[in-house]
Amino acid sequence: MNGEQTPTYVYVYAVAAPAPRLPALLPGVHGVEDAPVTLLAPLDAAPGAPAFVTSRVPATHWSEDVLRTRFEDLAWLEGTARAHHHVVEVLAAHTTVLPLRIATLYRDDDRALAALREQRPAFAERLALFARHTEYGVKAYVAPDPPDPPGPGAPAPEAGTGTASPAPPSPGKAYLQARRAQHHAREDRYRQAGRAAERIAATAARYATRAVRHPAQTGPLGRGERGERGENVLNDAYLVPDDLADAFRTAVMETVRDLPGVRVEVTGPWAPYSFATLPVPPAPTGTAETPGPRP
Repeated sequence: MNGEQTPTYVYVYAVAAPAPRLPALLPGVHGVEDAPVTLLAPLDAAPGAPAFVTSRVPATHWSEDVLRTRFEDLAWLEGTARAHHHVVEVLAAHTTVLPLRIATLYRDDDRALAALREQRPAFAERLALFARHTEYGVKAYVAPDPPDPPGPGAPAPEAGTGTASPAPPSPGKAYLQARRAQHHAREDRYRQAGRAAERIAATAARYATRAVRHPAQTGPLGRGERGERGENVLNDAYLVPDDLADAFRTAVMETVRDLPGVRVEVTGPWAPYSFATLPVPPAPTGTAETPGPRP
C-alpha cells in the first residue's frame, strides 16, 4: 500500500484547524501502537482549511475481524483510548480540534483525503464553533446513604446511669422509626439534587454556548470504589468561551452552597468530545460501533 512492504491503514484522531506550531510539534508525538503522528491535507487545500491528524497502523492489527474481537478486550480498549486522547489533548493545547472516535480508519491516503474533502464544510463549521471554546463537565452527587439501622432482633444499647429517662421504644418500633427517618432523609437529598440540577442549568446557560446531558454514571465509576462520592445524579457537559471559564466555574459552584446534601464537581478543561458528533456520512464504517477501514 503506497509502496510499503507492510500493508497499513490510515488511523485518524481528529480534524484540526491549521496552526503555525503543528508541523514542528507533531513529529515528536506518538499515538496508538506508539505510531508517529502526522498531518494529512490535500495538496490543493486553501489556507486555513482543516486537516486530518493521522498515524499509519498495521492493517493486520486493525482489520474489521480483528477489531470486533479487540473491542471486547477492555485492557486493549483502555490503552487505545488513552493513546487516542493523548494525541487529541496535545493538539487541543495548540489549535482548535474536532475529536473523532477511536478506530476511525481508512485504507489509504486517497480514501482519507476523499472523506476530508467530502465533509470539509461540516468540519469547518464545527471548528468555527469550537474556536476559543473549551468543554467543562459538571457532575452532581447526592450524599451516600447512612448504614441501615440494626434489625428488630439486634441487641438494644445498654441503659445509661443517672437520671431516669423515658422507656425506649420496642426494638421493632425503633427499627421502623429509623427506616422512616432514613427514607425521609433520602427523599430530601433527591429534592435538593433536583433543585441543584435546575440551578446549574440556569446558571450555566449564562456562560455556555452549548450543553449536553449525559446519562448519570453508575457503579464504581460514579460512586467511587468505596462509594465515597455518593450517587451521581447529574452528568452534564458545557462548551464554554475561554474568557468566561473562571466565571463559569465559580458561578456553578456557588449554586449549591446552601444544599448540604448535594456535592458538585466541575471537571476540565477538555477537548470538545461531547460536541464533536457530525451527521453520519453514507455507508459509515471505521468507528467504535462499526470497526474497520473505509473501503
